[in-house]
Amino acid sequence: MNKIDHNQLPELLLDIDKIARKAGKKILEIYETDFSIANKEDNSPLTTADTAAHKIICQGLLDLTPDIPILSEESSHINFSERQKWKQYWLVDPLDGTREFIKKNGEFSVNIALIDEHKSVLGVINIPITDMSYMATINFGAYKSDHKNKMEKIYVRKINKDDITIAGSRSHGNQKQKSFISSIKNAKVLSIGSSQKFCLVAEGKADIYPRFGPTSEWDTAAAQCIVEQSGGSVVDENLNPIVYNTKDSLINPSFLVIADKTFDWIQYIR
Repeated sequence: MNKIDHNQLPELLLDIDKIARKAGKKILEIYETDFSIANKEDNSPLTTADTAAHKIICQGLLDLTPDIPILSEESSHINFSERQKWKQYWLVDPLDGTREFIKKNGEFSVNIALIDEHKSVLGVINIPITDMSYMATINFGAYKSDHKNKMEKIYVRKINKDDITIAGSRSHGNQKQKSFISSIKNAKVLSIGSSQKFCLVAEGKADIYPRFGPTSEWDTAAAQCIVEQSGGSVVDENLNPIVYNTKDSLINPSFLVIADKTFDWIQYIR
């Protein structure tokens, strides 16, 4: 299997963004209709938008990089015995935030990542409702790009202990997250759906996003690259970076998305 050289990643980034935006436009078309909703085996919702975006992204990636395998939320049945042979592959969530899509609150995204040796080395997140994209590759930095493709470099912020902002989940808050938030005095909480919480940290609008509950690898991969390249980190509760395709299960551990890596966030979950 041919591998993509890391020197090619910045050039590839805009091509991946085009694919994500194309999928996002299709999602918006369906968003304005009375779309159908089905339930997957795990009882999570599946809409016609998930399926349509999956097809657009997979075709775009196959045209662009025919030798690189694709793992999408809609093709997650690929066995680990096959996946573990992959050194490099695309990891895709065609519609991150399906519940937000169904609620019609606009807080959903298209996520595309390139995984290389268990690490996310390229990430693109498109937010269809605004057509804003967040993107990054290793050694190139993180950027956001509006509907006119105007690029702006983004960075995490340094912490102000008297003014901490936490990005929170609109649909998946639990007791441990509530305890974490309440342990930080005078913290502000920004609730938003999908991988947009990572983007708040990456662009310096939030200090941390704690997630104490199950997520899948396609939920975090694109966003992790963006956060890391903006100066932050995505780590488990032992402060180890989240890694990909190392086991049969595609479920992530609980994690923290951190802006200022010098601050001791673990004190709030001890």
